[in-house]
Amino acid sequence: MKSNKILNILITLIAVVGGILFIRIFMEDAEALKTDVDLGNNVISPLIYYSTWLFYATVIVAIVLSLWSMFRNPENLKKTLAGLGVLAVLLVVAYFLSDTAAVYDANGLKVLEGGEEGSSTNKWVGTGIWYSVILGGIASLFFVWDLLKGLVKS
Repeated sequence: MKSNKILNILITLIAVVGGILFIRIFMEDAEALKTDVDLGNNVISPLIYYSTWLFYATVIVAIVLSLWSMFRNPENLKKTLAGLGVLAVLLVVAYFLSDTAAVYDANGLKVLEGGEEGSSTNKWVGTGIWYSVILGGIASLFFVWDLLKGLVKS
């Protein structure tokens, strides 16, 4: 019960600070914000920095709590490591399916900057595309499988 109160106080403080920073923007003239760089930096930058650091803190807390939960329950750790292993194997398959062909502009006349043949960027972009296709195909198979199971049960 005490941790709930602490969490509620923390959430309230975060919301109040964000609200104050947000209200400060609306207190200024919109045209002045567009033309006066110093005013924009003094009013908008604090909200952006606050949001960025809040995002970083949220990501760190989520990762730490997830890892803590996994290490406290070895069965979940085994499942997670097995899942990561499968994803790694699929990434290797996608890497070998991708190519390093040159990337041309929309007219097909000029090779785009950074898209030269043999470029590692091309290889990793191709890997990302193939990885998405493979994972999408697997997800589609599971979707159809679940749909068929639902139809058979009915």
